[in-house]
Amino acid sequence: MAIITTVAIAILSLMKVEKPDVRFSNFDIDKIGHTIAYFVLGFLWLIALHKKGMKFAVILGVTLYGILMEVLQSVLTDYRTFELMDMLANTMGVFLALIAFLLIEKKQFKLLNSL
Repeated sequence: MAIITTVAIAILSLMKVEKPDVRFSNFDIDKIGHTIAYFVLGFLWLIALHKKGMKFAVILGVTLYGILMEVLQSVLTDYRTFELMDMLANTMGVFLALIAFLLIEKKQFKLLNSL
């Protein structure tokens, strides 16, 4: 599932789409989409590689992937641009995924040790 999500994000990041002009205060709804997408991506990779003790590698890899997608948008397309705020939203999603994963992992560890 993590691989499929990675490919889907690449396709969505590089294809031409009409961006909705919906804003909440000074925050573009597009940033919420970036945060959610990279939360899901980071969480799926953390689950996929959890037994290998690769949390740091997953966080680093998914964060760099988000940066790469932003760079590729400006290099490979003439209809997408590099946006620092998108990159920050991607990174925020990855770190929220790590926090959620660690909280779930901690609860599971406590449950298993109480048996």
